[in-house]
Amino acid sequence: MRHRILLTAVLCLASVAPAAGQQARWWSPVVADSAMVVSAKTEATRVGVDILRRGGNAVDAAIAVHFALAVTLPYAGNIGGGGFMVVREADGEVHTYDYRERAPLAATEDMYLDAEGNPAEGRPSWYGWKAVGTPGSVAGMALAHERHGSLSWDELIAPAIRLAEEGFLVDAYFADLLLGDSEDIHRSPGAAAILYPGGDPPAVGDTLRQPALGRTLRLIADQGPAAFYEGEIADSIAGAMAVNGGLITKADLAAYEAKERPPVTFEYRGHRIHSMGPPSSGGLTMMWILKQLETFDLSSYPFHSAASVHRIVEAMRRAYGERNALLGDPDFADISPEVWEEGYGTALAASIDTLRATPSAEIRQELSALPTLTESTETTHFSIVAPDGSAVASTTTINGFFGSYMTVAGIFLNNEMDDATIKPGVPNAYGLVQGRANAIEPGKRPLSAMTPTIVEQDGRVKYVLGTPGGSTIITTVTQILVDAIDYGMTMAEANDARRIHHQHLPDTIRVEPFGLSQDTVDILTRMGHEVRFSNGYSGRAEVIEVDSRNGFLYGRSDLRGGGFADGF
Repeated sequence: MRHRILLTAVLCLASVAPAAGQQARWWSPVVADSAMVVSAKTEATRVGVDILRRGGNAVDAAIAVHFALAVTLPYAGNIGGGGFMVVREADGEVHTYDYRERAPLAATEDMYLDAEGNPAEGRPSWYGWKAVGTPGSVAGMALAHERHGSLSWDELIAPAIRLAEEGFLVDAYFADLLLGDSEDIHRSPGAAAILYPGGDPPAVGDTLRQPALGRTLRLIADQGPAAFYEGEIADSIAGAMAVNGGLITKADLAAYEAKERPPVTFEYRGHRIHSMGPPSSGGLTMMWILKQLETFDLSSYPFHSAASVHRIVEAMRRAYGERNALLGDPDFADISPEVWEEGYGTALAASIDTLRATPSAEIRQELSALPTLTESTETTHFSIVAPDGSAVASTTTINGFFGSYMTVAGIFLNNEMDDATIKPGVPNAYGLVQGRANAIEPGKRPLSAMTPTIVEQDGRVKYVLGTPGGSTIITTVTQILVDAIDYGMTMAEANDARRIHHQHLPDTIRVEPFGLSQDTVDILTRMGHEVRFSNGYSGRAEVIEVDSRNGFLYGRSDLRGGGFADGF
């Protein structure tokens, strides 16, 4: 077996030499020939690689990585939140799993409105105990293990227990976050006790131990998901909710179930794309964007030229309009079967004027508010390819940084209820203006933008990718694929490329710094677009590219974050 090597060595040397370290050069992806794991944390990636070396498949590694991230990335990784997983088995069969949080059974459509019917002050859908949806992560990992796992459940949780009890080193990003977020952390005595164990934020290089979380993980390892949804942990969550005005009860926890959902599968320029369907909006919205772009010879326009950006933005505008108006939890919302058809996206392109911007007010006019856009990176994604050829793309979240900041038994609980439509036409925290299909109902799962994705070419895995980023998740994943497929970039190059974003409302193109030339901005402005440069919104993607010609796998953690790729 060849050793993992740096891409620069592959390009420059005729012989294959071992690398000095994982992702040792910031400009180079990690290269391997058997397996690859890319996640937001070094410790979690190493846990996944170790599971693969011990004979585990991609789902085994995914479960271990998920629980490790709950320890080492507590502001996004979780057991108190939820997410989605796309699995491609070694034989090519694709499965998608929904472990999204659910609204409490006592939830009501107007629970976050004041007496006048306006959003209540203090943002109760974002802060505090009433913002929490019934968590799904433990059930999701258990369902994936039941369907695909080859190693024992407790074996896969053991690394996370060790990390919680023995601790992990605080890196610069985490230390800066803990220092800058101190006001919100101090709102919750539980959060402060976990994150500031000595009374002050830990410094770079300090070891952060989480004994309460370690005990919780041991219960889950020993007793399975029942510990969380029926046993001691469920008692703790329900008790804390009752004391603090939250809505989740033991009945909510006992009723929770993770589900297998039909994947969104479609073709784009010779590639077969598998992504997540509702209650994730990611797969369908991405399909609508790409099927519109397929009607144009996009590669004939230079990358990030005005002609290219205009067509991409107009496709985003229309797709997000449909997303915000039509999509919701399929167990509650009546989603027409036609929106799953590739032709639905293609038809949206018919109204694109290639010479001028279409005002968003002319598209889905019922969504007429003009919100202020805010963004989030408090989600995390990881990508895995195993030696047997199985692959996993998994995206999980607790929504805001540290979720609601509320904690039970060492667990940070989500604030996912803000992803529901608090009031039709009123934006959520990410500026998304949504319709009644996503209105709050008891037991309903809020609509998500998470877009874990696996791409095949000629029947083989080609790309595995996903990202955090709130409402920008869909456009980030879509642009990475456009950059790779239409513009011939490697997955690493596509991950590094500057990004743009449009989500129907607000009617603005958001651009990363230095993402467009001034000449391009001037042309787009004359076409009727409003262009704003904005930092921090474009996600931190974790990607893998498989080159079936030479047998190499290329892993890249987004340079915008502090993630880690490793393989063998």
